[in-house]
Amino acid sequence: MNFDTTETQEMIAQSIRDFAKQHISPFMMDWDEKQTFPIDLFKKLGEMGYMGVLVPEEYGGSGLDYHSYITVVEEISKVDSSIGLSVAAHNSLCTNHILEFGNEEQKKKWLPKLATAEWIGAWGLTEHNTGSDAGGMNTTARKDGDYYVLNGAKNFITHGISGDIAVVIARTGKKGDSHGMSAFVIEKGTSGFSSGKKENKLGMRASETAELIFDNCKVHKDNMLGDEGEGFVQSLKVLDGGRISIGALSLGIAKGSYEAALKYSKERIQFGKPISSFQGISFKLADMATEIEASELLLHKAAYLKNNKQKVTKIGAMAKMYASEVCVRAANEAVQIHGGYGYTKDFPVEKFYRDSKLCTIGEGTTEIQKLVISRNILK
Repeated sequence: MNFDTTETQEMIAQSIRDFAKQHISPFMMDWDEKQTFPIDLFKKLGEMGYMGVLVPEEYGGSGLDYHSYITVVEEISKVDSSIGLSVAAHNSLCTNHILEFGNEEQKKKWLPKLATAEWIGAWGLTEHNTGSDAGGMNTTARKDGDYYVLNGAKNFITHGISGDIAVVIARTGKKGDSHGMSAFVIEKGTSGFSSGKKENKLGMRASETAELIFDNCKVHKDNMLGDEGEGFVQSLKVLDGGRISIGALSLGIAKGSYEAALKYSKERIQFGKPISSFQGISFKLADMATEIEASELLLHKAAYLKNNKQKVTKIGAMAKMYASEVCVRAANEAVQIHGGYGYTKDFPVEKFYRDSKLCTIGEGTTEIQKLVISRNILK
């Protein structure tokens, strides 16, 4: 593997730093306090090509690879991981599901609007009583002529209220049958399709999370992605890419925490010296730097496999699991290095600390990733 960053990645990183300084940093704590989902910001990111990173240019996207995609999510998350989470969910889940499994007509219809952020995308798999047991979902889609009638609800859906379009997985067969679920694209305004409760969250508060509700929601058969019964299998493949997204999100939080702690440790004077000169602090920084480096290598190996259309399930799960745990440890240590100041909202590590925990939960918990990894290595 070539470990050098490309000119494209360096340009992306610098453009996001400049963008974040002007459009994110001055407002992010206000968004966090009020749980504001800044739609206008995502329109600007769409204009820059960051809401359709992986979408080919023929469909209005940037046509970049997964190494560049990691750079986008990581750099945004170093500043505000709430925004990084929404960028990741829009790109990897809703948009990528259509890109991977839509037919040509479906791609031409929906991808240009998603790639430019004219429309914000949502993706609905999780339900109240199923969680990781997606095969036991209760949302059903009953065939009725040329339509399917959906009934049920999804929860913990990113952009569940503000999203203009959603890819939703519903049961078209028997409960528990991996080939008994299908994927549908549903546009906002469709009769019987509405939003429910918005979650009041510990962290990632500027990334909207809410319910999707289906009450005799009629969806034409042309809105099905692939064939009936393929939805769950498609979702597993989509989640392979989703793990890379959350890994990149985690990497951004870890780097943001580390850089803030490093800066503070050099400026904070105790006993006549910067606290970075004490082993108790410098060893923490050494551990953080090492684990961040290892996370980055795992993530880019997953990106390499994805770019070359090789199986990525095991390495993607490893990268997501490790990077998410590293980001929690890094955020925790960053608060510890800041001492009492780290517990205040005057310093960025307080927000990184709150945001970090979602990374060990979203796209499957750490325990789920271990299950995926163990199944692959024991085959």
